[in-house]
Amino acid sequence: MSETVFPPQKVTDPARFGRVAVLMGGTSSEREVSLDSGRNVLAALRARGVDAQAVDGVTTLVHELQARHFDRVFNILHGGEGENGVLQGLLEGLGVPYTGSGVLGSALAMDKIRTKQVWLSLGLPTPRYARLPKGADVHAAAREIGLPLIVKPSCEGSSVGVSRVFDEAGLDSAIELAARYPGELLMEQMVVGDELTVGILGDGTTHHALPSIRIVPKGEWYDYNAKYIAEDTQYLCPGLDGEAEAEIRRIALAAFLAAGCSGWGRVDVMRDRASGAFYLLEANTAPGMTGHSLVPKAAAQLGIGFEELCWRILEQTLEVAAR
Repeated sequence: MSETVFPPQKVTDPARFGRVAVLMGGTSSEREVSLDSGRNVLAALRARGVDAQAVDGVTTLVHELQARHFDRVFNILHGGEGENGVLQGLLEGLGVPYTGSGVLGSALAMDKIRTKQVWLSLGLPTPRYARLPKGADVHAAAREIGLPLIVKPSCEGSSVGVSRVFDEAGLDSAIELAARYPGELLMEQMVVGDELTVGILGDGTTHHALPSIRIVPKGEWYDYNAKYIAEDTQYLCPGLDGEAEAEIRRIALAAFLAAGCSGWGRVDVMRDRASGAFYLLEANTAPGMTGHSLVPKAAAQLGIGFEELCWRILEQTLEVAAR
């Protein structure tokens, strides 16, 4: 398929951004990953002359904004209030431009169950699932979905609290693990096949699906260790070719926009090995920017290095400020 061609960068003078808060860390289960991402973003922006400073968590940010120390926010606060719409609503109320999706897109994408409901209403493919509120009959739900299956918290990322269940004997421990995290639980059909992801990057006028990445972990599946620690996970980019690559990008972009997401992000997809069909898993509105992260790898395939990627994401805040 033809490759995406991005327009030139909109600004060249880093002074246009004023003082930038790189929001990282926080209190969610993804704190350590966020700190790693934040350090990388901070270094990239500073390398291009941006007056950027690290800010750890929303409470600290509020104090800094009240003191008028910053003009805009690069949000790399993974999970929790960084991605659930709370931060976005705060910044909207204060009139401070920020990167990534707005209130609706952030809140909806953070809730995997509600995201699925939107996708299914539009005919977008996603694995069979069951919503598990407190007190639900999990064994009945498992029989309805069929084994093997996945159990996960509905509002966590980075594979936190996720279990693969192959028989009923493993179900209770999977539920116990997922229930350690706030929110409802999600039980989902396990799709056996290739795990892929598609980065999304806006240019101010439209959004583009970046080349897909096929993830090949050394172990049985792409868990937290394979994502952030192991050095033997393979990332094949583009992950597919021909019509299959065009189709996964189309579905991922449609899913991202359907969830109300904007700016930049990532959509995770499974491809069934037997049928070749694609199944949407989730949308991420503040993806990782670590040395293992996927959006930078996909952008690099189009000749967009890490520093340029951070600059282009930050440029989106100028568009927001102009509205």
